[in-house]
Amino acid sequence: MKKTLFSAAFALLLGVLLSVAPLAARAQCVMCKAQVEAAKQERDDYDVAGLNKGIVYMMTVPYILMGAVGYFWYRRTHPKPKAAKA
Repeated sequence: MKKTLFSAAFALLLGVLLSVAPLAARAQCVMCKAQVEAAKQERDDYDVAGLNKGIVYMMTVPYILMGAVGYFWYRRTHPKPKAAKA
């Protein structure tokens, strides 16, 4: 029971940390960064917040899909034990 509770708490904590990490990273690919720098040189008021949000959105969707597939695969291969009759 304790092992299951610990595993569930660890999985929840890991999921929360991994879902928050892309927001803090504000990562851009090399081509996107070059495009933004070129646009900034042309215009001083160029806002990159939308580009960063788009990159984070595109990055998180595959991870959510892989997590859902992994969850359903795990549930299918590890059925719940049947309760013993008294």
